[in-house]
Amino acid sequence: MLFKLSLKNLKKSFKDYTIYFLTLVLGIGIFYMFNSLDSQQAMIEVSKSQRSIIQLMIQMLEMVSVFVSVILGLLIVYANNFLINRRKKEFGIYMTLGMGKRQISKIILLETVFIGIISLTIGLILGIFASQFMTILVGKMFEADMSKFEFVFSKEACIKTCIYFAIMYIAVMIFNTMNISRYKLINLLNATKKNEKIKIKNPIICIFTFIIAVIVLGYAYWKVTADAQSLSSADKMVSPILMGIISTILIFWSLSGFILSIIKSVKSIYLKNTNMFILRQINNKINTTVISMSVICLMLFMTISILSSSLALRNTMQSDLIEMTPVDLNLYKTANLPERTVNRYGRETIYNEEQRKDSLVPISETLINNGFNMNLLKDVVEVPIYATNDLTWEVFFGDKIEEFKAKYPMIQYNAAETIIKISDYNKIAKLYGNNEYELNDDEYIVLCEFKSQEEIRNKVLSGGNHILQIAGKQYKSKYSECKSGFAIMSTSHTNTGIILVPDTCNVTEEMQEEWLLVSNYNANTDEEKERIEQFFSSSNTEGNEVSALIQNLNNKGLEIDGVTKISIIEASLGIATIVTFIAIYLGTIFLIASCAILALKQLTESSDNKQRYTILRKIGCDEKMINKSLFVQIGIFFGMPLLLAIIHSVFGIQFALNMLSGIASAKDLLPSIIVTVIIMGVVYGAYFVATYIGSKNIIKD
Repeated sequence: MLFKLSLKNLKKSFKDYTIYFLTLVLGIGIFYMFNSLDSQQAMIEVSKSQRSIIQLMIQMLEMVSVFVSVILGLLIVYANNFLINRRKKEFGIYMTLGMGKRQISKIILLETVFIGIISLTIGLILGIFASQFMTILVGKMFEADMSKFEFVFSKEACIKTCIYFAIMYIAVMIFNTMNISRYKLINLLNATKKNEKIKIKNPIICIFTFIIAVIVLGYAYWKVTADAQSLSSADKMVSPILMGIISTILIFWSLSGFILSIIKSVKSIYLKNTNMFILRQINNKINTTVISMSVICLMLFMTISILSSSLALRNTMQSDLIEMTPVDLNLYKTANLPERTVNRYGRETIYNEEQRKDSLVPISETLINNGFNMNLLKDVVEVPIYATNDLTWEVFFGDKIEEFKAKYPMIQYNAAETIIKISDYNKIAKLYGNNEYELNDDEYIVLCEFKSQEEIRNKVLSGGNHILQIAGKQYKSKYSECKSGFAIMSTSHTNTGIILVPDTCNVTEEMQEEWLLVSNYNANTDEEKERIEQFFSSSNTEGNEVSALIQNLNNKGLEIDGVTKISIIEASLGIATIVTFIAIYLGTIFLIASCAILALKQLTESSDNKQRYTILRKIGCDEKMINKSLFVQIGIFFGMPLLLAIIHSVFGIQFALNMLSGIASAKDLLPSIIVTVIIMGVVYGAYFVATYIGSKNIIKD
């Protein structure tokens, strides 16, 4: 009997389960999709290093999945609580007919099992098909060969999804049983008559609180944007974050206290159609949901910021890769090694005679001496790089040093500046396809492309004729600002400063800090380049073995470091992909959780206010007017936290771009914002429509 009753209840109350069902299906589908990459990666033809990056991404997604499962578990418990409260009167009738609490618990248990099985089945089907698109997306991000692609079902991801959600359902069952055991018959029968107590707030206090909250929020915005340089450590970021959270709560708390009073004074609006009813409904909702509205607002803010910033990061890294990897190979090694060095931690390093002799010769000579065939390289450019403790960042800033130390305490001002002769740099620039420069014998140029450092250096150079003492002679800046350029390849514009000096500058061999070799591979095909790559990048060799060249150099203690175009591109694509996937995963879950809470809150309100809509019908309001009233209420209820979240995001994204200065660019923000708007529009819109339809059905009962 209980089995049949549970099935009938499920069919009868299916419209109540719509939001619950939609949330479960989306959660299950997303959970499976992001946890099935371990099976899908076999279908993607990538290099060994890319495969290790994908494996790292899978491990990180597994850790994130634990956090996601907690969020979904809490959301399911919350949603289920709504359904239980919605049926209190029904349970009261069961008890009057002689049914015990244990039997009611069994009914709810069976219903939970039914809805769980249905949602799990549909969610897995959705996830299985969506995961195929995920495979294509991963392959595209890693520029992989997709010729072996085929439909894949991940048994491991399926089992993991079933286990995680089974645990969630068990928690829900325990929670339901505990709830039912606490209910009293009189409370169940009178559940629909019980009104929530509304405390009337003083409008003056609310207005004052609102103004204070806006001022504090404005200060927090200023702190994370205009004064972002002062947030040099994690502990200094806590203050503006707390100010933002507290201000958000106070804004929602104060809104319900004065908005109604203000609009009541404008009779033409307040008395028009059902505006009086709508405003009082909205006022009561905000009044009783301050904390939940604040949490939803902050979750939406995180969703927008995470998605926009991560997608902008990926777009920037992809566009920078082409510009920042103009050749196949950069090698560099330390010049003029002493007998011993002691680092800042007191650790001593002793160099043997062979190492010290090798540090005096160019990199090409080291390679030849260790059996490397230089015919494998072409367009070889080799230059010395200089540095001296007589020219540090502190010396560069001159009499403005104290001002900059106070404003930018994180900079290592005792670090020596990098010095390159103009003719040597122009050889590199010509090979890179960058701008070449000219200098008079008494001039220097500063090259800098790292945005925040460039802005700082430009403040020093802006006065014109900034004088530096280099190798015993004074030089003036040729330009009143930094120029673009770099010597060593990287994933983005990370050059924090290179001083170009004339060839006549008396930089000595003792001042030489490094040797730099720049070249292309003498190859015409990708396969030939990969073979040469193995000499310099151990990640591209088979198994755990490194190339004979690298092994020989390591045995002698000859440390030649470097970067290759292939390794930079693979690493950059890997980092960008990991960040993007985790951002999409978390952002989507936060968005679903926010929408589900909003929807369930509104459905609860609609259920509690059925009698009020009945009264509206009795006083002459037709269904069109009532439906419009409901639509406006839900629109405002969904729109308020979203509006404040968007305002938060404007400044939050700016803060993220400041923190990622040189890595993410504002010019790549528009496409990522468009993608974020589309994702939010689809999910938020789906929940809005489902909530409106569900609420309309409830008030018609």
